Amino acid sequence: MKLKNDTLLRALLREPTPYTPIWLMRQAGRYLPEYNQTRARAGSFLALCRNPDLATEVTLQPLARYPLDAAIVFSDILTIPDAMGLGLYFTEGEGPKFERPLREEWEIRDLSAPDPVAHLGYVLDTVRQVRRALAGSVPLIGFSGSPFTLACYMIEGQGSSDFASAKKMLYERPDLLHHILTVNAAAVTAYLNAQIDAGAQAVMVFDTWGGVLSHAAFHEFSLTYTARVVAGLTRTHEGVRVPSIVFTKGGGGWLESIAATGCDAVGLDWTVDIGAARARIGARVALQGNLDPAVLLSTPQAIEREAGAILERYGRGGGHVFNLGHGISQHTPPEHVSALIEAVHGLSGGYH
Repeated sequence: MKLKNDTLLRALLREPTPYTPIWLMRQAGRYLPEYNQTRARAGSFLALCRNPDLATEVTLQPLARYPLDAAIVFSDILTIPDAMGLGLYFTEGEGPKFERPLREEWEIRDLSAPDPVAHLGYVLDTVRQVRRALAGSVPLIGFSGSPFTLACYMIEGQGSSDFASAKKMLYERPDLLHHILTVNAAAVTAYLNAQIDAGAQAVMVFDTWGGVLSHAAFHEFSLTYTARVVAGLTRTHEGVRVPSIVFTKGGGGWLESIAATGCDAVGLDWTVDIGAARARIGARVALQGNLDPAVLLSTPQAIEREAGAILERYGRGGGHVFNLGHGISQHTPPEHVSALIEAVHGLSGGYH
């Protein structure tokens, strides 16, 4: 089925577009009252993720409300380690935790990549259902955490500001961390390819915690394995190119290295000047980003001004997907998202 709106895919492949497409990281989330109602019906966040009918419902909610240029499947980056048997659970107000974090050498040596069809079928069912429901209106994005970001949670057992346990292993027993990362890279590649096979039309790797590393450690322990994932991705499905996006929060110093992974687009956090990023790597990849999510807490006038500034800094031509520099805040007024999308769609035409 031909897409009615393929602006996102063309922008990711640096082809001409009539305007700059926009989608938002975490666009299906707690800032939407309808999401909160569905989550309450599900009983918990994890139950929501594991129910394809409800996950499809929340994936589509922002599309019903806003003229976004893409849907992103509703799931969580920690589905893979959960499928590995680490026992994912969520504590209200504290985020994700694992019952069985990787602490002992034998646990690490026993680790194996899960079969996505057998162990993550609920995500693939959601992808199929969303793709059918979209009926060719806009493309569907699939995603995964990066091998290193997954390892951070798997070793720490929960979120952290510095992931000290993971970094301790990195310096003390790099062999063990490399083993985890090797398994994770195989798991992420298989998982993303299964999402593509189920109907995802673009995929994104979230390297949320790569930015906590030193320059040398980032290249050895994060980027090497992200590049391995990108190299193993299905590039075309049913005769159509499937673009890939790599996003490293805090990765502004390594844009050239990230672009060299072979991905089609590099996601930028809000600390990066998008004009400078385009000068550095825009001839090789598309750029995605990069409004500070806090701008959406301000006023419609400020939102329009800041969105316009990013469009101006990027400049004329294609290859730009407008997004936030990180996930949308749960405190964002829903009408402010409307103001952002209107601003981007309205102002960007003059640059194409």
